[in-house]
Amino acid sequence: LPALFKQELQNTEAEEGGTVTLRCELTKPNAPVEWRKGDITLYPGLKYEMKQQGSTAELVIYDLELDDS
Repeated sequence: LPALFKQELQNTEAEEGGTVTLRCELTKPNAPVEWRKGDITLYPGLKYEMKQQGSTAELVIYDLELDDS
């Protein structure tokens, strides 16, 4: 069976230049997660950090800009 969202992403407010963590919970632990912004796949680097522990997946976005909304 495919992994489903147990808890979906929530809207979050943060200051420009700051950092935000987006978190979701899946029905299957360690299911592969692909983070996307529209049609663009996000990859780890200076701007983005992806974390996953069990069924919880997190995306950390650093140095927030208006375009990150």
